[in-house]
Amino acid sequence: MLVRLLQNKSKIIWSCLLVFLLVLVRVFEADLFYDPFLNYFKTEYASVPFPRIHIFKLFFSLGFRFYLNSVISLFLLYVIFKDSKIIKIAAFIYVILGTLLMISFIFTLNFFGQESKMTLFYIRRFLIQPIFILLFISVLVYISLVN
Repeated sequence: MLVRLLQNKSKIIWSCLLVFLLVLVRVFEADLFYDPFLNYFKTEYASVPFPRIHIFKLFFSLGFRFYLNSVISLFLLYVIFKDSKIIKIAAFIYVILGTLLMISFIFTLNFFGQESKMTLFYIRRFLIQPIFILLFISVLVYISLVN
């Protein structure tokens, strides 16, 4: 086991570095991105109206954050699996999911607003957190173990 760990030392170091980058995006989210919902969803938001929102600024900020997390996640997938086909498929899935989530978020915000706060909360959660990397790694490890 120790020999195997030493053989994959660079893979482990790169993986830790990329996970650390994902953590840094989360730690500095208030400084790096425009998101009036950061503080809003930390409060008792059920009885409080939405904060003032600049829709285009929010759209581009959420999109940039999603795709920044996606690029870091794709590098992480490459470090772990070293397969360009996996990266191409995952990149395609990220583009499709990012587009659908952004459209859903803006549509829900504009047309349903106050009465769909929980829907906005969860759509936003998928946009700002690198949740899909957990799914991709789990599925790909399972597939590699089965084959």
